[in-house]
Amino acid sequence: MNSAVCLLDIAAAKRGDKTAVRDEWRSVTYSQLRAISRSIGTALLRSGSTRRPVIVYLPKSISALSSFMGAMYAGCPYVPVDAHIPMSRLQKIIDNLAPGHIVTAPDLAPNLDTIDLKDAQVCMYDELCSAEADDALIESSLAAVCDIDPIYVMYTSGSTGTPKGVTIPHRGIIDYAEWVTTTFENGEDTVMAAQAPFYFDNSTFDIYGTLKCMGTLILIPDTLLLFPSKLPEFLADNEVTSIFWVPTVMINVANSGALEGVSLPKLRVIAFAGEVMPNLQLNIWRRALPDCVYANLYGPTEITDVCCYYVVDRPYADHETLPIGRACRNMRLLILTEDNREAAVGEQGELCILGSGLALGYWNSPEITEKVFVQNPLNTEYHQRLYRSGDLAYVNEEGLIIFLGRKDGQVKVKGNRIELGEVEAAARCVPGVENACALFDSEKQMIVLFTESAESFTLRRFNLELKKYIPAYMLPGKLVTMEKLPYTANGKIDRMNLRGLI
Repeated sequence: MNSAVCLLDIAAAKRGDKTAVRDEWRSVTYSQLRAISRSIGTALLRSGSTRRPVIVYLPKSISALSSFMGAMYAGCPYVPVDAHIPMSRLQKIIDNLAPGHIVTAPDLAPNLDTIDLKDAQVCMYDELCSAEADDALIESSLAAVCDIDPIYVMYTSGSTGTPKGVTIPHRGIIDYAEWVTTTFENGEDTVMAAQAPFYFDNSTFDIYGTLKCMGTLILIPDTLLLFPSKLPEFLADNEVTSIFWVPTVMINVANSGALEGVSLPKLRVIAFAGEVMPNLQLNIWRRALPDCVYANLYGPTEITDVCCYYVVDRPYADHETLPIGRACRNMRLLILTEDNREAAVGEQGELCILGSGLALGYWNSPEITEKVFVQNPLNTEYHQRLYRSGDLAYVNEEGLIIFLGRKDGQVKVKGNRIELGEVEAAARCVPGVENACALFDSEKQMIVLFTESAESFTLRRFNLELKKYIPAYMLPGKLVTMEKLPYTANGKIDRMNLRGLI
């Protein structure tokens, strides 16, 4: 299999009449999804597609998903972006990416008039769908694809204020889908309820895990996620069997009391990743639904979503640390000390990852790529790349990996990976701000922003300005304005001093 879109071809051939995806507006069968996607692929090819990336600027929907598949049929990597993305951020992505096409809808298209699209063609989704599919053209395009070619480019937060485009190959997704299916014993009866937005790599578990087993993918409406107490009812009504959610959503559901007396006989797999899952709320889920399999998954965007997992096999006290477990199939995890020695049991080091899920690097950013995608220092025999994650961890006596936190200023809030440096860069763009320092309050799970400014801002007013530069999930939860930030003797912001003010 050279392209992950072959999973759709296989499913359509075997279970064409089965519902593949359902969103809040409609549902499609596997045959319908394939037909729509091939029409999109044909239209892209006829418009002069040259395997350049295709930005999909649409809400989380069947329309967005079929656009991903259509891009693959055209031999192009797809690039999911938030339908509410600030135009300044989208401009940075376009500058880095140089896309060939932008797939969007009439209500979103006017936003694109405010930025420089370079030579990208803006395509309306409905017009692409109306093209008559040319199977011969599609097959010719697919034949030129190798499994090491990029399937998607997903942009994460960058410490300099410039997003980084993580580029994943088809083989990473193909192998990952196989791992998801075999590990959780998914079959055609699988019904997956997708919480993650498509611009977040957790969504690949939902999309390709479902395609591989020929199950049904249910896209949870974004508005429903604002009412966590209603989510168990949604799972019951849709006879959901599997979920892969960020801990924040699971915490909100547990705290809402909605799990008391709940009956979800179909639900059997509850996986979570993206941030630390507190045992207090995990135990509420386990008591309410004791027959489910609970799995703590770990992996940065640079590793095709997940590279390590732990199936929770015993109760954990609130103060205990939940392991992230062991490596997934075709993945290998090393914990290296500062002198590039493999850490001993119980010894802290940087978590480094190699294997089939490894990203190709950052799109059009060779310098940044070379800093973290490096030769395995333990292998002196042949070239072998690994990814230096910047995460600290150790292996316990049971051989399980324990996550300790970040080496730098990168944090995760509600499953979204955020570089505090990008928040600071955006804050400096606000008129009147001389300097800024963003810190993370791990207890309250929020960003605290300190600004050097003669003017005193309210959090609401300041965030209205910040939303022009960064997405909503990156906004601080607390703002402290100061006439002068504290500085160290060498002229750097005294972050230790500020941390004491949180």
